[in-house]
Amino acid sequence: MTYKYDFLIIGAGVAGMSYALKIAKALKAEDQAKGAKPQPRICLACKTALDEANTSFAQGGIASVTNLQVDNFDKHIEDTMIAGDYISDRKAVEQVVRMAPEQIKELVQWGVNFDKKENGEFDLHREGGHSEFRILHHADDTGAEIQRGLMEAVKNNPYIEIKENHFAVEIITQHHLGIEVTRRTPDIECYGAYVLNPATQKVDTYLSKVTLICTGGVGAVYMTTSNPVIATGDGIAMVYRAKGTVADMEFVQFHPTVLHHAGETHPAFLITEAMRGYGGILRLPNGESFMEKYDERLSLAPRDIVARAIDKEMKKHGLDHVCLDVTHKDPEETRHHFPNIYQKCLSIGIDITKEYIPVRPAAHYMCGGIKVDLNGCSSIHRLYALGECSCTGLHGGNRLASNSLIEAVVYAETAARHSLQHVNEYDFNTNIPAWNDEGTMTNEEKVLITQSVREVNEIMSNYVGIVRSDLRLKRAWDRLDLIYEETEALFKRVKASRDICELRNIINTGYLITRWAIERKECRGLHFTTDYPVHAYDK
Repeated sequence: MTYKYDFLIIGAGVAGMSYALKIAKALKAEDQAKGAKPQPRICLACKTALDEANTSFAQGGIASVTNLQVDNFDKHIEDTMIAGDYISDRKAVEQVVRMAPEQIKELVQWGVNFDKKENGEFDLHREGGHSEFRILHHADDTGAEIQRGLMEAVKNNPYIEIKENHFAVEIITQHHLGIEVTRRTPDIECYGAYVLNPATQKVDTYLSKVTLICTGGVGAVYMTTSNPVIATGDGIAMVYRAKGTVADMEFVQFHPTVLHHAGETHPAFLITEAMRGYGGILRLPNGESFMEKYDERLSLAPRDIVARAIDKEMKKHGLDHVCLDVTHKDPEETRHHFPNIYQKCLSIGIDITKEYIPVRPAAHYMCGGIKVDLNGCSSIHRLYALGECSCTGLHGGNRLASNSLIEAVVYAETAARHSLQHVNEYDFNTNIPAWNDEGTMTNEEKVLITQSVREVNEIMSNYVGIVRSDLRLKRAWDRLDLIYEETEALFKRVKASRDICELRNIINTGYLITRWAIERKECRGLHFTTDYPVHAYDK
């Protein structure tokens, strides 16, 4: 089957749905001016149900300057630059920070609720690396609230057609017309994507004038992650295979505090950073605090510092976790601010108002990804990338807490403006051939895939994790190369399925993280190597 849409969106978190709603608003205005009836011109394709996007797992909140009595844009910009180890693109930082307040207003207009005080002002939190209270939130499930509000708006919009449980296999370029495409090809174009239909198990052709990739993160590349199992780096891998530019892949952020509970690793339950902003103290199981040895900001230091400190203490004392202590805080206030965390911990026998929370670091956020400009344009013409799969330059070497959700909405705005200005310059490429799986067979060797996924997870966690070395990275590179060759051979023999495609993507993503890590011969931001130590507590 072949489908045609003016706008094809692959992924459905805050980035994809924000973009879809902004485009739909403009299309509605056009039709009203012409007296035309609305029709679906936007396809929102997501590989799971709409409510399973990574956005739903974001607990802490969304950063924006709103309290102008004490906060301002310059403070937020500087906090972001400091957290990013001054690798961040200042133009990108300024764009996100200065456009944030208007985008918050639009989220509210779409039906997203943020907690407020009795006087009607936003109830702002503070998180690690922020110099002021500027985190808007909805209790401790802000991402889920944003996803809920946007889902309702998207589902009720006649210009948007939603394709749930549809898996994008590859983006379509000149390569699929038999033209040789290399990384030096100056005019690569995207004509849409090949998408696997779960009902028919066939790969359909989706032609588009504009394609947007917003497939989320890469956490499932690691053994323990705060991300859902769907975070397999699909968009990054597809664009890289299509010879698009990616950047900053060595900067994988490990959240310092996920709940340590046997069997829960994909995803591990996130203990929001806002809990440390609330006054939580990191301790060893014996009650001894330790962050004073690593940073004067203590438990509110940026995530890379806190994660490495926890990792070092765990290795030093032979522990599988440390603890977060909020027992000194008012119990009723704790239950009010963190109801989901309270209930989750209670379900495994821990009353956080009386007992420590066992925590450990886990893969959380990819700061690099598909390289884009200030309009969200990738190096491939007609292809945009937004959200965690993109590399806007905002995060640099380390993401400042709660900057990711606002980045997604701001870039949805700039990408929507740019694509609406240019969409009428493009046409559908009807010469694209159908997906060719002639001669392949149904894959009966699922054990090969599950075992390879497990191997990649172990390689990345053991050799390309929080602390790295040249020897570990070389070993990871060699092991991944072997698994890559085996998987590509299997992919050519069998029909496309979600599991074999996801395996290809995590191998590609793991390779990119490892390659970028090998090339950076310094400790910088989230990339820490024992061969080039610079931090004071390692001297």
